[in-house]
Amino acid sequence: MNKRVYALLGIVGPLIAYVSIGASIALSPWFSWEISALSDLGHAVDSEAAPIFNLGLLLAGFLITVYAITVFKRHAKYTSIFLVMSALSLQLVATFDEVYGFLHVVVSVMLFLSIGAASLTYAIERKSYLAAAAFMIGLISWVLFGMKTYSLGVAVPETISTVMAVSWMIYSAVRIMRA
Repeated sequence: MNKRVYALLGIVGPLIAYVSIGASIALSPWFSWEISALSDLGHAVDSEAAPIFNLGLLLAGFLITVYAITVFKRHAKYTSIFLVMSALSLQLVATFDEVYGFLHVVVSVMLFLSIGAASLTYAIERKSYLAAAAFMIGLISWVLFGMKTYSLGVAVPETISTVMAVSWMIYSAVRIMRA
């Protein structure tokens, strides 16, 4: 396949995740930014939107993995390792949804730690201010949530940290496509 097609996966993958999350929120009137986690949308027993949410995360994780092990690996060798870990963790979040209890918590923590590690590694490896900002903003959102500085649900730092990380990922994919 053409390197531009592989680079496009670095854009399409995250977009599929956000489209499935958005559709799941739209189909779930019970979802609340004040009390919910995004994973509540993927609960196989309690959420009618679970198939949309979980399939979207599985597909996004697959596409991001393909992107990370093909063209992105040549662009940022060390970051690609953490990006693969993040993509696989995203798939694990969908596979081991909230029905699995503590196992779901473990894979969710793996996801957000690997996203942070990928952002920090990319900031260092490619001297990216965008990735550095993504890491800092994501970290601050989690610290403020942990300190109970605001009274919103865990979906808020989940969204902030992933949107920030996706910003540098999409930017890198666009750069690779243009090169």
